[in-house]
Amino acid sequence: MKPLLIYGGTIFTEKGSIKNGYLVMEDQQIKEVGEGVDALQLEAYEVLKLSESEIVVPGMIDLHIHGAAGADVMDGTMDALKTMAEILPQEGTTSFLATTMTQGIPEIESALQTVNTYMEGSNPPGEAEVLGLHLEGPFISPKRAGAQPLDHIRNPDVKQFQEWQELSGNHIKLVTLAPEEPGGYELSSYLKETGVVASIGHSDAVYEEVVRSIESGVTHATHLYNGMRGLHHREPGVAGGVMLHDEITTEMIVDGIHSRPEMVKFAYRNKGAERMVLITDAMRAKCMGNGSFTLGGQNVTVNGNEATLADGTLAGSILKMKDAVRNMQEFTNCSTEEVIQMTAVNQAKELGVYDRKGSLSAGKDADVVVLNEEKDVIFTFCRGKLSYQRKEEK
Repeated sequence: MKPLLIYGGTIFTEKGSIKNGYLVMEDQQIKEVGEGVDALQLEAYEVLKLSESEIVVPGMIDLHIHGAAGADVMDGTMDALKTMAEILPQEGTTSFLATTMTQGIPEIESALQTVNTYMEGSNPPGEAEVLGLHLEGPFISPKRAGAQPLDHIRNPDVKQFQEWQELSGNHIKLVTLAPEEPGGYELSSYLKETGVVASIGHSDAVYEEVVRSIESGVTHATHLYNGMRGLHHREPGVAGGVMLHDEITTEMIVDGIHSRPEMVKFAYRNKGAERMVLITDAMRAKCMGNGSFTLGGQNVTVNGNEATLADGTLAGSILKMKDAVRNMQEFTNCSTEEVIQMTAVNQAKELGVYDRKGSLSAGKDADVVVLNEEKDVIFTFCRGKLSYQRKEEK
């Protein structure tokens, strides 16, 4: 099979953008990136010519996603993971952390084991790659549970985590916890020691407890503003602590619902693109339209762009990464380079996979997305294989 040559648009590499650039992919990897194709023997390639207005960016990495298209990680089935891995490239996502939620121990363990099995051989090129697990709960605060079921919340527990990490095949890469709960600082320290990202989230911590959590190993914050003690002029809370400390990289659900556009801009001005990651926190209702669904055994109603429990609590989102990109640029006027930082670079570096993910560079995985001027996804390649092609409108 001939290598694939993409050329004609603007290619955003880790060293800068290249107008009228080209990119060659072969054997699941990027082989070459350059400018102009005059010196290339075009007949040696399968060729994809772009328009001048189209851009080529690294595949997006979603660190926090529960489900999509009727599937959920907590289903604990291979089919659910495959459904997610096959549909996410439509929004520009080429890899993700399968995210669990607060449930009973048997349900969590089933999900961990299934993800382990899936990662060990059932996740071929052409699908979004599962990079590991994000354990969201059950080690959280009952006071900031949000849509996490109260009945299954547990205190942070190193021994319990060790058992789960072993069950997962050491694939748990990120853990959301409330460090102020009993055992929280100990677990944060253990996570740091073992190379797992400790994230403060669903937490009622006051500022001093946030500082202590950073000292103990926390380097990440789960969905800024949501599920945490908010910012107050006499108590900075979790939100204020996250804003003030450069040690923390923070997630944001930029759908215009979980946080007002002005608060997204406020975070962007404080943290900068270097300390923010765009996530979806999407649940199984994504891509399914309006209707009734479930999340962690709870009924969820989707109306328009909003998913809520019966009491009105936001229940994850139905956001797509491409829409998060569009919203982020609209709310903050950030650059394309900064969007790439927040959708690919920061995630890859946090997970320790920047040697193969997160940027367009020779030798890295061919996770490549082509966008038009409106930030619609035109093509997505996952590890060198075409995963999605936008249908032409008639």
